[in-house]
Amino acid sequence: MIRHSRARSARTATFQKNDMTIADTLEKAAERAQQLGLPYSGAVTPAEAHEIWRNAPGATLVDVRTRAEWDYVGRIPGAVEIELLAYPGNRPNPEFLAELEDKVNKDGPVLFICRSGGRSHNAAMLAAQAGFRSSYNVLEGFEGDRDSQGHRNTVGGWRAAGLPWTQS
Repeated sequence: MIRHSRARSARTATFQKNDMTIADTLEKAAERAQQLGLPYSGAVTPAEAHEIWRNAPGATLVDVRTRAEWDYVGRIPGAVEIELLAYPGNRPNPEFLAELEDKVNKDGPVLFICRSGGRSHNAAMLAAQAGFRSSYNVLEGFEGDRDSQGHRNTVGGWRAAGLPWTQS
């Protein structure tokens, strides 16, 4: 009996620690939103997004890049993939919100990621307007900004942060 209680106490302490960390991270994200004048819940770094996605109840990571980017640049295992703009031609996906509502819980944190943060900003705005209560943009995106040689994946981004991804 004592062992069971100690194990439960250890799990509870870990859960509370994770909750506190998530709450702190979400507070930072909200502060960024206020500073930047964002019309959605907040902006997070790739590492913060990963922490929230893995530990916050009901959190979803939504990758809004194109099918070509997923196929040729890389995928985030477990992320929900919904194109915001269709390839080729970068035409708006008229089914974006319908797909989002079909695949994602409106009440949980929704983290949007694209290549470098622009499309995911637009996706977070659209989601907030559609009633998603906690919409976040992943700053830097999957590939980050260009470095001094014009290459991505070295300055910021999901991949440069060493977070999980695959490539076919």
